[in-house]
Amino acid sequence: MPGVVPRYERGPVTREVVELVIGGQLVEARGAGKIGVAAAGSKVVLGVATKDAQPTTTNQNTTDAVTGLAVVNMNPLAPYVAVGRAAFYDQIKYAAAAAFGQKLKAAANGQVTPFVSGTDTPDMIVGRCEEPLGVASGAVGLTYIH
Repeated sequence: MPGVVPRYERGPVTREVVELVIGGQLVEARGAGKIGVAAAGSKVVLGVATKDAQPTTTNQNTTDAVTGLAVVNMNPLAPYVAVGRAAFYDQIKYAAAAAFGQKLKAAANGQVTPFVSGTDTPDMIVGRCEEPLGVASGAVGLTYIH
């Protein structure tokens, strides 16, 4: 059946995106049951995008620079992505350095950054750093997402 979005009994739930989402980015709830890249400090993070996705309204075709003819993309990104949570992920990017076991919150561009006790509210916690030696700023590392 065309247009059917799978929902599995076990495993991640599939959601429609409102913007380009890259696998490994945190995603947050948006209007009409859709998702987008999580903003810094988001309190509505749903989990991690398991692959790349792009809305159907985006033209994924290009034009040949030499001939000027349209080039049809035969492998376009789907407008749906499975959102993973309650698991370990090793491709989450850190906006700031984090130590092993440190709690994390959403940073800009779907990244994570350390949670600051006393400044941030507990509903901002999305997971914790599980990389034994910690993770440097701008690097990726093992992360547990709730």
